[in-house]
Amino acid sequence: MNSEPFPYTGVLAPANAAAVILVSEDGRYLMQRRDDIRGIFYPGHLGVFGGACDGDETYEQAAVRELEEELSLSLAGRLKYFTRMSFSFEPFGFGTVERVYYTATLTDQEIAAIRLGEGQGLELIEAAHMLRNERVAPYDSFVLWQHCNVHNSKVR
Repeated sequence: MNSEPFPYTGVLAPANAAAVILVSEDGRYLMQRRDDIRGIFYPGHLGVFGGACDGDETYEQAAVRELEEELSLSLAGRLKYFTRMSFSFEPFGFGTVERVYYTATLTDQEIAAIRLGEGQGLELIEAAHMLRNERVAPYDSFVLWQHCNVHNSKVR
């Protein structure tokens, strides 16, 4: 039996957050390979870029700041609202937090100029491969499924 503790243990601090679905010109998704450390949600998984809102920051301001910190990428004025998710952390003594998703398309030149500032790495991945074969943070996986299917959906 493995004597290592459950990998998702650690002190977690749920907070309102912003995330950005980044798409290349050829339709692939730019994903972050999250650090494999305790104290973060879904370590070692792929996820979209983003993070917690600081102070009285708006979701869009948080998204812009996080992309600058994580990718040295400035997308102020280019983010398009996509959706939001609410999560109840009541069993842990917290209230409800929201994760607001934006989307942006990146040029090949922007992708080439990226300098990763957080995470184990980044990957450009086709949607079908990512959603079938990769470990993607579940909340991001659901929103990416929505993004991939919004124009083809029969959901009404």
